[in-house]
Amino acid sequence: MSLFYFIYYVLAVILYIIAIPILLLKLRNKKYQIAIPAKFFLRKNPKFENENKIWFHTCSMGETKAIRPLIDEFENCNLSVITNTGYDEAISTNRSTRYLPYEIFLPFWINRQKALVVMEAELWYILFLFAKRKGAKTYLINARISDKSYKSYKRMSWFYKYIFKNIDKIYAQSEIDKKRLEELGGKSIEVIGNIKLAQLPKITKEYKKPNSTLITAGSSHEKEEELILKAYKKEHGKLVIVPRHPERFDKVYELIDLYSKKNNLSCHRFSQKENFDSDIILIDKMGELNNIYAISDVVILCGAFEKIGGHNPVEPAYFGCKLISGKHIFNQKSLFDCINNYYIIQNDELEKYLDDIKKLKKPVLAKAGSIKPILKELKNV
Repeated sequence: MSLFYFIYYVLAVILYIIAIPILLLKLRNKKYQIAIPAKFFLRKNPKFENENKIWFHTCSMGETKAIRPLIDEFENCNLSVITNTGYDEAISTNRSTRYLPYEIFLPFWINRQKALVVMEAELWYILFLFAKRKGAKTYLINARISDKSYKSYKRMSWFYKYIFKNIDKIYAQSEIDKKRLEELGGKSIEVIGNIKLAQLPKITKEYKKPNSTLITAGSSHEKEEELILKAYKKEHGKLVIVPRHPERFDKVYELIDLYSKKNNLSCHRFSQKENFDSDIILIDKMGELNNIYAISDVVILCGAFEKIGGHNPVEPAYFGCKLISGKHIFNQKSLFDCINNYYIIQNDELEKYLDDIKKLKKPVLAKAGSIKPILKELKNV
């Protein structure tokens, strides 16, 4: 092994020893009581049982969702993740799933695999080094270096050269990303677009758009409907509310009905009249959200005004809806990164943004990518 590896490993061990008290303190939080022991103490986190398979590695829930079409092509693949939400999403794939251990454990934790496929910025030196040493072909997919992070990558280019030395092929999002990756030592780079947008939304039914501005509150949760109603005025246009959970339809309609009576507004349930004639419409039918987005002018994307984690912003952005969301988008951050022109606001700012609807810019999606080149490569490994 090289001198660089020896120094890197020793520093990683020192950092691990220093961090142990902090890790033990964090264990008091239920949120970390499975992840920390698994990643930092290998508790209930053995090597993959399936050897010589395709091994996918992602970080969070958003990335794990994005890579799902690839995972579905390989019945017996392995999957590792970093975050709790990523792990929950990975488990839902019914594939062999692990938390990726801290780097000092990887030399003896990694076993032989056909290929290692890593999503985006998970650039762990020992991960690529030992996967390759144990026979795997190594890939970095959906690779991107943003304008914001480019300078910091450049400052550490001497370090990244050691990482890219062990990556056989890279699938980049754009020509700019390809150029930047080459500067850092990347080789065999192919531009295929953003694979997070490989599966774009579709509509199942066409509705006639009303003449006035249509504002849709998509996938709303408890307390969010009340927030939206308080910010809404008749002059903003028509308001459509689509609750996330069907068991809340009746409760939300009661809230809408009460608000409408107090403010001399009309309202109705979509299950009773499939039109947008009223001031406020409750969508109390499943599977209609994209159909409504397709005729909307503005979307208030919910699940982020409360600490839910947000919902998929690609769907309204794809249909060109001006996009407003709350600050709690932690489960959807990677998908928001695929979009230009959206508005993340504080709860008490919603009325102001609705007053300025005409000044808001429409979102622009990044170039949609295709997973076909990756599939073709992995099928031949």
